[in-house]
Amino acid sequence: MMEDNMGAVLVTGGTRGIGLACARLLAARGRTVIAAARRPAAEPLADGIRHIPCDVTDPASVRALFAAAGPVDAVVLAAGVAGGDPPAADEEHWRRIIASNLDGAWRCAEAAAPGLPDRRGRIVFLASVLGLRAVPDQVAYSAAKHGVIGLMKALALRLAPRGITVNALCPGWVDTEMARARWGELGMTAAEAAAGTPTRRITAAAEVAEMAAYLLSPAAGNVTGQAIALDGGAGL
Repeated sequence: MMEDNMGAVLVTGGTRGIGLACARLLAARGRTVIAAARRPAAEPLADGIRHIPCDVTDPASVRALFAAAGPVDAVVLAAGVAGGDPPAADEEHWRRIIASNLDGAWRCAEAAAPGLPDRRGRIVFLASVLGLRAVPDQVAYSAAKHGVIGLMKALALRLAPRGITVNALCPGWVDTEMARARWGELGMTAAEAAAGTPTRRITAAAEVAEMAAYLLSPAAGNVTGQAIALDGGAGL
């Protein structure tokens, strides 16, 4: 059932992980969803979800995305890449992480903002708990996600006069393909990752999607400029 007849939502990174969970939940609630991603989904997308190929690191690709998508009321910017730093300083790694996680988020937010409807437009960034704190072996990723939170706050102030809200979700470990690959790099099991949180469990992608759906809803019309941690209390 559509909530208050709200319009379409564009989800970047919408064919994998948290982005896919967001796309599916929103479609199940009656929203028209555009899932933008470089790769098609590994499994069929739900009814109400349209895939448009897009590489958020490519300005021309982002322009083509928004031209093809048509009017949207909201964007969930979940595209990004992860990965620990190499043993020695590596500019190629730095550029890749920043280009996808920070530059891509900025590029899509700037493309979306002019067309979002006043009083009900929404932007939700997927940041990370590493945008709230840092770890020594993920310098590039931590810097990118800190940048996303700064970007979110500045855009929240800029768009507040139009009644458009801008927020960021900051998950800790989430049970996704990306997280499982990272656990493999670290020689860690899911149980060991869970043991690092006070709640002793990993967040489900569907839980992050529920928070995104709330931020897109009329109920969150006066929630803006917030970086919301979903980390089982690990940051306390």
